[in-house]
Amino acid sequence: MTGPTPSDVVIVDAVRTPSGRGKAGGALADVHPVDLLAQTIETLLGRSPALDPGTVDDVIVGCVSQVGEQSATPGRMAWLGAGFPAHVPATTIDRKCGSSQQAIHFAAQAIASGQAEVVVAGGVESMSRVVMGSARMGADPYGARVAERYAPGLVSQGVAAELVAARWKLSRGELDEYSVRSHELAAAAQDSGAFDREVIAIDTPNGRVDRDETIRRGTTTEKLAGLKAVFERPDLSARFPEVDWSVTAGNSSQITDGASALLVMSAAHAERLGLTPRARIHSMAVVGDDPMLMLTGPIPATHKVLARSGLSIGDIEHVELNEAFAPVPLAWQAEFGVDPALLNPRGGAIALGHALGASGARLMTTMLHALEDNDQRLGLQLMCEAGGMANATIIERL
Repeated sequence: MTGPTPSDVVIVDAVRTPSGRGKAGGALADVHPVDLLAQTIETLLGRSPALDPGTVDDVIVGCVSQVGEQSATPGRMAWLGAGFPAHVPATTIDRKCGSSQQAIHFAAQAIASGQAEVVVAGGVESMSRVVMGSARMGADPYGARVAERYAPGLVSQGVAAELVAARWKLSRGELDEYSVRSHELAAAAQDSGAFDREVIAIDTPNGRVDRDETIRRGTTTEKLAGLKAVFERPDLSARFPEVDWSVTAGNSSQITDGASALLVMSAAHAERLGLTPRARIHSMAVVGDDPMLMLTGPIPATHKVLARSGLSIGDIEHVELNEAFAPVPLAWQAEFGVDPALLNPRGGAIALGHALGASGARLMTTMLHALEDNDQRLGLQLMCEAGGMANATIIERL
């Protein structure tokens, strides 16, 4: 393990909010998404007092449902809400589930190209207050040409998860066992204090929240087996006879509220400020894949980022792959044969939730802290995305 070179793009800090259930009564449901993100950015920059917030070049924020309370460029509003200088700009990124991972990529690209020195990159999604899918409610998002090309029509992500399970011959039992594992690992991480450094406290009208509330302790395969498949319909069963209909609420990611943010800068600027970089952005990639299967993008994204980095899968010591649905990590693992202990070792979105626009930065935050805690060097982050896309990022702990 070596130190950074001046041209490296480095992560100085990374934080996330607790995961709140994305429904009325959830721990964060009474917090406006702008205020949620404002507290996150305020805490992030408060941990690096040597940095003048006025020297931040840009604030790049992932957010998927950009309507209602999330419609006014939430990163800009959060920056202003935190009381920071008005001359610092912000923009919003939507690459679906990978929005804030893409925000990190854009930040790294701006810094590497010399167009910026300091960027705050992150994401926010309040799924209790801005309902998933509300941005396109009542509208056709595809148009005639896509409908013609993919007749009789593209399917939802849940149906795509069923197609992935069928393609890789994943049983209902395997999906439920993986889901139990996610909750058990997340509970163990929470109990051991492994999340303490990454999770910040959020002030709500009902008091401070500083722990994930989505972890379901005592989850068993027997309990999950009692849940019904949620995407089965007679017309789809006729169209896809190979599908056994095994995807349930229990082996899917949870709808949640959350925000996360990273402080990214050039290594040279970090040195000038006397800040200690925690990791460098080693390699990045983004791919498109079959929009019908939709969730398989992490597989070609892994091949692409490894080829670009000069590394092999055996060099990777930690993998964060978003658990949108249990078939996603299981299919990826079947393709690459990675030791299961290296895959989402602190649980994933099945236990910790998937606050759409925030998840990419949340995964990066968790992976960074785990690499440090376990004295590991290289981590790979992967995110499947609607429309059949995927981001891949390799970071190197410094």
